[in-house]
Amino acid sequence: KKALSPDFSKLNPINGIKSMFSPRSLVELAKGILKIGVVGLVAYLVVSKYVESVAQWAFISIPEIFSVIVSILMELSFKVGLALLIMAAADFGFQKYQHKKKMKMSKEEVKEESKQYEGNPIIKGAIKSKQRQLARLRMMKAVPEATVVVTNPTHIAIALKYEPASKSDAPKVVAKGKLKVAERIKQIARENGVPVIENKPLARGLYEACEVGMEIPVAFYQAVAEVLTQVYQMNKNKLPNLIQ
Repeated sequence: KKALSPDFSKLNPINGIKSMFSPRSLVELAKGILKIGVVGLVAYLVVSKYVESVAQWAFISIPEIFSVIVSILMELSFKVGLALLIMAAADFGFQKYQHKKKMKMSKEEVKEESKQYEGNPIIKGAIKSKQRQLARLRMMKAVPEATVVVTNPTHIAIALKYEPASKSDAPKVVAKGKLKVAERIKQIARENGVPVIENKPLARGLYEACEVGMEIPVAFYQAVAEVLTQVYQMNKNKLPNLIQ
């Protein structure tokens, strides 16, 4: 139905007038007028040279008249052709200049469009900063639910959560941070009764190897199991069967 429906915009006379008087159309019209003018001028200059000799044609033979006409036509053709060639070369140079200008504008437009698409660097940086803040806030909210916080002890803090009854086979990193973030993790852990245990090699290793939300790699199972053993002994709970 849409394919069969008429496009009335094509019938709009205003659109036709706009296309007729577009800058490109006006330039082409000017070039056409210039060509006609140049050809007319060259023809006038060539023919005017022979006007005085026309009066003498009554006294010369037809072959001689024919010879003069051929000479006029040859000179006219040569000079008109030369004029058109010069104009064509000038037009080619102009078209090349216009093309380069258009290409330059296109590159700038692409850059601007890309900049708009990707976002202003300042705005983009602000968005990323806000995203980091929100991610950190979610991370901090997970600390009270952690099983243990492993520390460096001052520079690094890793909050681990282990749920033996869940489908997860290994403890998961629910929060991690350095310096001030690490201090905040430890503070929240202490406020919520989450054990904070110092283990420098384990803290460094987990910080480098794990992102928030990841399960710990197999290489850390034994070390983490030992830390969890300490936690369960501190809580006087029986240690579940951990992955060895």
